[in-house]
Amino acid sequence: MGLSLDEKQAVVSEVAAKVAAAQAIVLAEYRGLEVGDMTELRRKARASGVYLRVLKNTLARRAVKDTPFAKLADQMAGPLIYGISGDPVATAKVMNEFAKANEKFVIRGGAMPNALISAKEVQALASMPSREELLAKLLGTMQAPVAQFVRTLNEVPSRFVRTLAAVRDAREQAA
Repeated sequence: MGLSLDEKQAVVSEVAAKVAAAQAIVLAEYRGLEVGDMTELRRKARASGVYLRVLKNTLARRAVKDTPFAKLADQMAGPLIYGISGDPVATAKVMNEFAKANEKFVIRGGAMPNALISAKEVQALASMPSREELLAKLLGTMQAPVAQFVRTLNEVPSRFVRTLAAVRDAREQAA
């Protein structure tokens, strides 16, 4: 049984809200995939903060209309699942890793604001470090000079204490 007009409008508005906050949308064909596999994909996507949705393409076209992802409407054909996220790397990673494990799951392409990306570009995006990894590397790089400075400052009193201990031990042995 199909959706009523109100239900369709609700779906379009929900997806349009997700698209408005998105940095990337990835399209994949899921023809022939089993329900258990789809459930596993949804679980992984939820854990990564990726919004996954199987939509009728006409509803998806309406959701991306008048957004920076409007160019994506031309690629919307066939049974597609849409991965939408504010972190483009997370979307690409989740869907690319799943596609590697399931040959029936085929990434068709995607889009970033005002730019279409091919399936190969989605794979390249998936190989990039995530936002959290990049922030951790940046923080480590920023902390390194400060940590070295603190170790240097700590070395002066430590060396003084070790020298005093050596002098004390030498006097005890001389006595």
